[in-house]
Amino acid sequence: MIHKRQLGQGGPMVGAVALGTMNFLGTYGAADSGASLRCMAECVEMGIDHVDTSDVYGAGGAEELLAGFLKTHGDRVTLATKGGITRQPDHPFDNSDAYLTRALEASLKRLGVERVDLYYLHRRQADHPIEDTMQTLLRLRDQGKIGAIGLSEIAPATLERAAAVGPVAAVQSEYSLWTRQPELGLTGACARHGAAMVAFSPVGRGVFADTPPDPTGFGPGDLRATMPRFQPDNWARNLPRLKAFGDLARDMGQSPASLAIAWVLSRAPHVIALPGSRDIAHWRQLAQGADLSLDAEQLARIEAVLPAGWAHGARYGGAMAIGPESYC
Repeated sequence: MIHKRQLGQGGPMVGAVALGTMNFLGTYGAADSGASLRCMAECVEMGIDHVDTSDVYGAGGAEELLAGFLKTHGDRVTLATKGGITRQPDHPFDNSDAYLTRALEASLKRLGVERVDLYYLHRRQADHPIEDTMQTLLRLRDQGKIGAIGLSEIAPATLERAAAVGPVAAVQSEYSLWTRQPELGLTGACARHGAAMVAFSPVGRGVFADTPPDPTGFGPGDLRATMPRFQPDNWARNLPRLKAFGDLARDMGQSPASLAIAWVLSRAPHVIALPGSRDIAHWRQLAQGADLSLDAEQLARIEAVLPAGWAHGARYGGAMAIGPESYC
């Protein structure tokens, strides 16, 4: 069983590695729902008891898939979902009271539950005051429909404004050895305001697997095909670094995924890793990383191979780059 970390000030203790479901319906290629359900069940047995989803994963399909899982495992997991992305090109985000209320009601119906433990604003609508959004989320909490409030892909300044209105239990941000922006203020802001920092894509969308992915083999619908870091010119520069990290991990007696998870969790005690693999063997590596302690010498060796800023290419391109808030 992996060790626990607190999901926000006064929140529940959950496994240091959480289970993300974005990939369970084919975001990174074809997926089998039965295999995904079996994978989730085995993860719970390993102590991975915090399950994260969203109303846009599989256009609501991930929540529907989880409904059956929750009937048999719901009392063993802390459940989080998200709302606020519309998928409408002319109005991609909606943080209004009416929209978030409808979105949550729809999520609860798909999930087959009356309450979720944690509800995230998936993306902030830039022209909608975060203070107003917090009032909506606090109302939903007071109505008993959500247990706690989370925010995703926000700047530290937004967290400061939100926390002045009410408690924020968790902030999600991409954070890994090839995406280190949270070190420029967000990790510290979460600590100051008592929020867990939930690091999604901590193994870099598969780049820290035993064998890095081959972008030329990405199938239809694979989200990574749109990301600049996987484009040919950038990937040709990124791959040698990834191979060097794999060699380092094996020299340390670890898998690259285990070492990548251990590095993320070493950043601060309030950081929780949120990967999303569909492979149970890979999940065993991720769980192993949760219980791996890195000393100063090991951290220095990792830094020498993958220093901050080493990755070529932006993490998002096109429309996906609009939502995450920039800072520093």
